[in-house]
Amino acid sequence: MAEVRIERVSLRQVDLPPKVRRTDAIQSFVTQETMLLTLHCSDGIEATGYAYTIGTGGSSVLALLKDHLAPRLIGLDPVCTEAIWKDLFFHTHATAVGAITSLALACVDTALWDWRARSQGLALWRLLGGAQARVPLYTTEGGWLHLSPQALVEQTLEAQAQGFRGAKVKIGRQHLSEDVERLSAVREAVGPGFELMTDANQGFNRSEAVRGAQAFSDLGLAWIEEPLPAEDVSGHGQLRAHTPVPVAVGESLYHPMQFREYLEQGACSIVQPDVARIGGITPWIKTAHLAETFDVAVCPHFLMELHVSLCAAVPNAAWVEYIPQLDDITTSRLQVLEGYAVPPDAPGLGIDWDWEAIGRRQKVFMEIKTK
Repeated sequence: MAEVRIERVSLRQVDLPPKVRRTDAIQSFVTQETMLLTLHCSDGIEATGYAYTIGTGGSSVLALLKDHLAPRLIGLDPVCTEAIWKDLFFHTHATAVGAITSLALACVDTALWDWRARSQGLALWRLLGGAQARVPLYTTEGGWLHLSPQALVEQTLEAQAQGFRGAKVKIGRQHLSEDVERLSAVREAVGPGFELMTDANQGFNRSEAVRGAQAFSDLGLAWIEEPLPAEDVSGHGQLRAHTPVPVAVGESLYHPMQFREYLEQGACSIVQPDVARIGGITPWIKTAHLAETFDVAVCPHFLMELHVSLCAAVPNAAWVEYIPQLDDITTSRLQVLEGYAVPPDAPGLGIDWDWEAIGRRQKVFMEIKTK
């Protein structure tokens, strides 16, 4: 049988406005720049991967793909995911490790895995291990920092009534007492059996994080997420020593070795790799298995349409985060059953792209056919 080759690569950018106002301790989510990469292969399969930003950098990701990465794909066998990822990573070594490079790598790597699963007629989660047929679901489509305590209570009660098993509330108001008031009101409303996650978005310093975590300790929180700057590994370790609240990190880490440092130092209770920001499925799976060896749960950030399959593939994934981001450019929807996310059974990533809608909305389109 003749080897399959990548014959050309298509690149697109589609900007998607958020459905609701989204604010946290350090920023406001203005628009989702969605970068799509499609591999056109000699076996007739067209495989698509993607990544995103929350408002800036999309054009830089596309430039890196167009000028440096996509041309290197022409003529390659798409089955060689490890070789391709490593080659592209070292080809961009001067800009690694960081968000722009990792997002570009993710566009390529997710497309390669889409091809691999499609070529074998398997759903991605089965191809990668098929560890669990459903994963608990919590919602982040609410809980934003600008909302009043009453609005938070109403939103969270609605989420509970809809069957979600947990909800996230942003923290980092001007005074700690405001965070305590908001969380206490929500906890009283939903009762002890509903999980509450909190997210500081790196907004605290060390003393603020310790003080806050101690103030939250009686609220039965599932975790406090990104309490400190992601670069402060020892600070997270110090925080873990001062609070019973689990500490979650990962959305601002860009390589498995960064997760290894956290795990080795006992600086986190939960890891939250983002498949786009870590550079794709290849490093995401490595990170999940690494965390399993430390008996640490994986609760990935964002990208529910893809993370549902990755979470179902590994045994230590504890939650999928519900926050729709692709509804305007896809015809598929996340399947939810009794508060659990169910991975799709269709071959590939399980995302059905609406190419007509993409064509109407795309800000950029280009093709690479030769090296």
